[in-house]
Amino acid sequence: MWRQSFGLLAKSYSHDTTGSFLLGKWLHVPLSTVPLCSAVVDVAIQDYVADVASELIYQNKSQVSREVLFVFPLGPHMAVYSFQACSEDAKVQAMLRDELSVPPLPTQAQQLHEATGGWENLEYLQDQSDCAGEMFACFLGTLPPGREVVVTLRYVQELPREPDGAAHFVLPPTLHPHTKHYAWNCLASKLPYSLLLTASLQSPRGVANVQANFALTPLIYTARDRSTAQVSLAGRPPGGHDLELLVYFGEPTAVSAVVEKGDPEAPPGSLLGDPMVLVMLAPSIPEAVPGQRLSGEFIFLLDTTFLKHAQDSLLFLLKSLPLGCYFNIYCYGESSVGIYPQSVAYTQDNLTEAMRRIPSAGSSLGDTNLLGTLRSIYNTSRPRGHTRQLFIFMAGPPPDKEAIAAEVCRHRNSHRCFSFCFSEDSAALATALASETGGEAAYVSSDNSMIFVVLKCLKRALKLAAEEVSLSWTLPCGLEVEVLGGTPQSIFQGQHSLLYAQIHGQAQDTTVAKGVMTLKYSLDGQDVSHSIEFPLCPQGDGRLAGHRLAARCLLKRLLPEAASGSGDEPRHRAVEISLAAGIICPFTSYVGVRTSQRVTWYRGPLALLPPRQSLIPCQTIELRGSIMSSSCHRRAIWVPPGWLTAVCASWLALRRLTHGLAHLSQQGACSKACKPPPPPLSSLKDVNPRELVLRFPSFGPWSTKDIAECQELVALQNVDGSWALGSGLASVLEVDEAEIKGKMPGEVLEPSIWATVLAVTWLNRNDKCYRDICELLEAKAVTWLCSRAVSQLDKCLEAANTLLGTTVEPSVFRL
Repeated sequence: MWRQSFGLLAKSYSHDTTGSFLLGKWLHVPLSTVPLCSAVVDVAIQDYVADVASELIYQNKSQVSREVLFVFPLGPHMAVYSFQACSEDAKVQAMLRDELSVPPLPTQAQQLHEATGGWENLEYLQDQSDCAGEMFACFLGTLPPGREVVVTLRYVQELPREPDGAAHFVLPPTLHPHTKHYAWNCLASKLPYSLLLTASLQSPRGVANVQANFALTPLIYTARDRSTAQVSLAGRPPGGHDLELLVYFGEPTAVSAVVEKGDPEAPPGSLLGDPMVLVMLAPSIPEAVPGQRLSGEFIFLLDTTFLKHAQDSLLFLLKSLPLGCYFNIYCYGESSVGIYPQSVAYTQDNLTEAMRRIPSAGSSLGDTNLLGTLRSIYNTSRPRGHTRQLFIFMAGPPPDKEAIAAEVCRHRNSHRCFSFCFSEDSAALATALASETGGEAAYVSSDNSMIFVVLKCLKRALKLAAEEVSLSWTLPCGLEVEVLGGTPQSIFQGQHSLLYAQIHGQAQDTTVAKGVMTLKYSLDGQDVSHSIEFPLCPQGDGRLAGHRLAARCLLKRLLPEAASGSGDEPRHRAVEISLAAGIICPFTSYVGVRTSQRVTWYRGPLALLPPRQSLIPCQTIELRGSIMSSSCHRRAIWVPPGWLTAVCASWLALRRLTHGLAHLSQQGACSKACKPPPPPLSSLKDVNPRELVLRFPSFGPWSTKDIAECQELVALQNVDGSWALGSGLASVLEVDEAEIKGKMPGEVLEPSIWATVLAVTWLNRNDKCYRDICELLEAKAVTWLCSRAVSQLDKCLEAANTLLGTTVEPSVFRL
């Protein structure tokens, strides 16, 4: 979650360097926060979507004029659709425009270039930020001493669903800047502003309860059936933490639906004109039992450079797969090499043959051809009842990043991607592939850390899933439903899916007041069905939160088609939707329109002239963040365009110079501070690789010897979890093979049972703990033992502890 406050920032003309940024060792750029005096926030929550309307009043309490910039960090599921700022002498409004549109007058074209393409500080801002993320920024001009500016901001947001069914809303820190840093900037010991927060709640299931981490007024129901309610902040806003709401709607169900009415001013049949059904799919899926059989299709895509460093790690990963699944391996290069034409069952023979067919570590297949490999996979049907998951390993950035992202996005409902990058310049693509498909991305810094990172993702992938998901509708004759963005084929345990379905047409029988929606899926081989009724009479307050978020969803679907060059129609459609809904897309951009306002007392002849308009910078940009920083500090280092042009030029020149010197002194070594240029389309977001690393807890300390020991034992394990009794196992255990056979309890009829008990005991030695990397392997082994020799495990464990000099507890073997 984004923790920056920002709000209204200003260049400081004083000598106080609070919040300043040190450029090199010579130049300070003092910046400060303009105090927030008042905030009025109105939140409308409709099941799992929210529309937030806010009015923020800032005042320049300094003795000098200040140039100001409004900055609003955006979360991953948020979209601004309206912004304006009013002062005594001007009004600034953010307007969306088609990037290819040409202004009619040369002067307007020049202003547009300066307002959109001429943001000189953009690269400076992106490189010097500690935090990664998207933000909306608009330059507001000069604010004289004592004057106020009133900012009106509206945005929509998808709300996360908690495991107990609650909708979770968090008020952004910009609307409640509670941090000590903000209070210090305002020279106050407590929050120096007032906050009026109201929340309107709506659901056809009824509003059952509201919980918050701050004082609330009593819940007031505004409908007899308790389908609508209202609650407000009671008293002064608390400081020190974000304001959070948990809203509970009736009993949690596997599927729910809310029908939002369209815009009466929009034409029928359009995106905003027809009713929208907000569908939440949240089937109840139990936790998978470790070591048990599990369905699924696991496909590994390996950059050949990856093979040179971690072929042993690949074996470790493959041995951790569960019985009952399917698998395949692709080594991509100049041409794609699939180990098998299509995925095969996970058996000992198939795994052994797959490892034999993998190209040798020294072979080279040329430039990466990940795109062709993905297309080959998508053209291959998956085994019925097995959810497809891809594990993509990228040693470097492929040349066709945009086409790869578009291809994965096009098939996002049919699979999940877990992507792993070994360089900063491939992190953006890795994150895009994972986020589009509900997977996870990770930055791998070394061969040893790769084992932990990959296994962490594999543990998440080994969850039960509702498969073959489908929706069917029963509606009056004359009505039909279109699911925007499609329906996911699988939903994994702990996940949910928010869909947008639009109702088109006119009902021939107006006496039918309800429709029926049926969710069907397969869970662990059993067919499951849930049906609900929903009212056909649309609800809503006219704010169109569901429609705007549906537009955002549809724009994401149109982007791959437009980026792939399949004609102009997808682009025209995306621009039309973006401009109508007020939701930005890669083919539209913001521009600030500043309108000068006449003073009310002036009645001269100039008052008859139209107000003067000009274009000013207003953009949504990505902050890259810093891989060297371990936390995000709240620094007001963002500056509006035009202020520090000379500073930026000097900084860029210094960077080029230092890179040139580093190149000469290091014979081509790349400076660690070097950042890749941003990709051309916003479908690939700039990401902070540090965040990818910190997504997983630290493991260790692990030495290369520990990893090698463990891998040596793993290589001997069979896919069913057992070990064979032989010289290889004796070598790993450092015990003579004859002694191992001589110490085998007489009750044991199968040598592999005794060998497997010894291997598990060795993994749990007193001075070692391989649980972090051997948890999945150990679970398979214990499951195999329990299915064959439960009555023999006590004596086997006692003998194994004696032979190996260990004190492993019976609980390890589920005894």
